[in-house]
Amino acid sequence: MPKSKVRKKPDAPLRAASQPSRQLAPSPSWYPIVMASVLLLGLAYMVVYYLTSSGTDPHIPVMAGLHAWNFAVGFGVMLLGLVMAVRWR
Repeated sequence: MPKSKVRKKPDAPLRAASQPSRQLAPSPSWYPIVMASVLLLGLAYMVVYYLTSSGTDPHIPVMAGLHAWNFAVGFGVMLLGLVMAVRWR
């Protein structure tokens, strides 16, 4: 049975040019605190809306005017916290 052909590896400079060796800097020390605060702020907004919207008399006029869009606001703030969590190093 014939032996398979041996392939040459590409030269080292070509391999180094295709893969960047730049290391990303770590996040500042305040970043996880802000990230957790944004996540908790979104959760608190949703909890406050849920607790205050159960009656006929709205307790917070701004939330009463938004109606179901309050869920979009709360989830949007939590989504911002999630994006921050993904970018945290």
